[in-house]
Amino acid sequence: MTKNDKELIFDLLKTCDSHIRGYTETSFLTKPDFCDDPVKESKVEREDLQAGQAVDQQPVQAADVQAVALETAPQTDSKKLTLSDLKAKIERCTRCSLARTRNNVVIGEGVENPKVLVVGEGPGEEEDLQGRPFVGRAGILLDKMLNAINLDRKSNCYIANVVKCRPPQNRNPFPDEQSACFGFLQTQIHLLKPQFILCMGKIAAEKLLDQKFSVNENHGNFYDYNGIPLMVTFHPSALLRNESLKRPAWEDLKKLKARLDSQN
Repeated sequence: MTKNDKELIFDLLKTCDSHIRGYTETSFLTKPDFCDDPVKESKVEREDLQAGQAVDQQPVQAADVQAVALETAPQTDSKKLTLSDLKAKIERCTRCSLARTRNNVVIGEGVENPKVLVVGEGPGEEEDLQGRPFVGRAGILLDKMLNAINLDRKSNCYIANVVKCRPPQNRNPFPDEQSACFGFLQTQIHLLKPQFILCMGKIAAEKLLDQKFSVNENHGNFYDYNGIPLMVTFHPSALLRNESLKRPAWEDLKKLKARLDSQN
C-alpha cells in the first residue's frame, strides 16, 4: 500500500469517527508518518499484477475517498458541538432495540463543567416516563447521598447513564446496547469536563474502566479515566435492597469529598 493510500484511509476513518463521537478523538489529532510498503514481488509478478489491475480494476482515486468522507461528515463542526447538539442526536437515536420500547430518552441532567459526573447504568420505569435520570426511589436516595457531601444536580453535578433508554423490566443493559450508546456518554464527558466521575455500580464501572470489576472488593478506590479521577461505589438500588451497604457507601462518599476539598 502506498503512503497516499494510507493517508486517505486515515482521513476517512478520522471523519467517520468524529461524526459518530461528535468530537475528534485524541488518537486522530496527529497524523502518523506513513510510508510506502516495501515491494518484494518479482518483475514477472509485478507485470502480471499491473496487467490484471488494468483489466479488472479501476484505481481508487482521492476524489472517491473524499466523496465518502463528505457524505459522512458531521453537520455540526465537531469543535463547536454543544450539549444541545448532542441532545438532538440522542433523541433521534435508533442504534439498538431499546429505541423501540422507550417512552422517553433519558439524556442526563445537571450543570456544565460539574465537580462530579455521576454515572449509572440505565433509566428505570420512572425515569423513562419523566425523561430524567435518577428520579425514582433510587434517585431520591442518590440526591440525599450527594447532598450529604455538598453536591447537588442543580448546582455542581451532572447525572447520566451508560444507556439512555430503559431496558425492559429494568434488566441490565446488554453489551451491544451499552456499546451502541457509549459514544454518547464519552461525548458528554468530553463536553462537560467534570473534575471527578462517580460510577454507581458494576455496569458503569466496567464500561468506563474497560475491565471486569467487583464493587464489593474495589469500591472507594480511585482510578483514572482519560486523566479524570474516577471512583466506584454501590448503586442506590443496591442500598435499598441491602441496608448494610449504606455504611461502606458513606465511607466512599467521605473519601470523594476529601479529594474534592483538597482541590478547592
